[in-house]
Amino acid sequence: MKQRTLGRNGPTVSALGLGCMGMSAFYGGRGDEAASIAVIHRALERGVTLLDTADIYGPHTNEVLLGKAIADRRDAVFLATKFGIRLDPDDPSVRGVDGRPEYVQSSVEGSLKRLGVEHIDLYYQHRVDPNVPIEETVGAMARLVEQGKVRYLGLSEAGPDTLRRAHATHPITALQTEYSLWSREPEDNGVLTTVRELGIGFVPYSPLARGFLTGAIRSVEDFDQDDYRRNSPRFQGENFAANLALVDKVNALAADKGCTPGQLALAWVLAQGDDLVPVPGTKRLKYLEENLGALDLVLDQADLAAIDAVFPRDAVAGTRYPASMMSTLNR
Repeated sequence: MKQRTLGRNGPTVSALGLGCMGMSAFYGGRGDEAASIAVIHRALERGVTLLDTADIYGPHTNEVLLGKAIADRRDAVFLATKFGIRLDPDDPSVRGVDGRPEYVQSSVEGSLKRLGVEHIDLYYQHRVDPNVPIEETVGAMARLVEQGKVRYLGLSEAGPDTLRRAHATHPITALQTEYSLWSREPEDNGVLTTVRELGIGFVPYSPLARGFLTGAIRSVEDFDQDDYRRNSPRFQGENFAANLALVDKVNALAADKGCTPGQLALAWVLAQGDDLVPVPGTKRLKYLEENLGALDLVLDQADLAAIDAVFPRDAVAGTRYPASMMSTLNR
């Protein structure tokens, strides 16, 4: 397994991680615990060390699942989880963000218990709370490091100014933000420039565009009824048709390269810098093996230019989240 370092002075992890969200939340076909655990175990056997979850996934059930899977192999895992998104108990479709210091402390206690571990390797604030100064939230997270409950700190979907203020409070090891061929905002909004300036690692989530870049999704009817992608703007109407046309061009390039579209898309992310550690998610062994194959795919400058030519950085139709959620990003 190839290795990469999270940030300038951070830990060494596998060059490709495993996102565990879809095993328990948001996508269809959930509930096969044994199959999900088999995927986690196989990933560890193949040398994957970075496993990514969050307390909101389920909610809570993904952490419980992951805890079961790693109970007898904790030393092989670099464990990342997140806190900060809260669901309304009366209406789970309503979300809020909480970055209060007391919530930070209570959240880590819950995650540690569900995961069945004594410490979390990388603890992210899942979304920045606009009502709580980032210095207060990160200060509370830093106390978790002092208590030995957390080793490294991270932020998710934070903007450049927030990153600078957070990093000045306590070293931030990693930023997790969506980044892929169809989500290239970090190149334009200063995020990539800032993390590199500060020596913060970059962890792209959804590097396969929620499965769209694999080429397997041809219609919204390919999603189960409870799959949240049915309501995602990029999977709606004219947006879907326009984005599918882009994917078809990637499919053609992949065929010429002798790889799958998903492998080409992952290799593109990996080629954007050795400081990137993508965390593609899957709950199927077949796709785990396919994703890991991207590590052996070398893209030269001609390949990268060809990809950019058919999939320009501003070509995607639709926002990556519904309007109600877009305001929580890049704070």
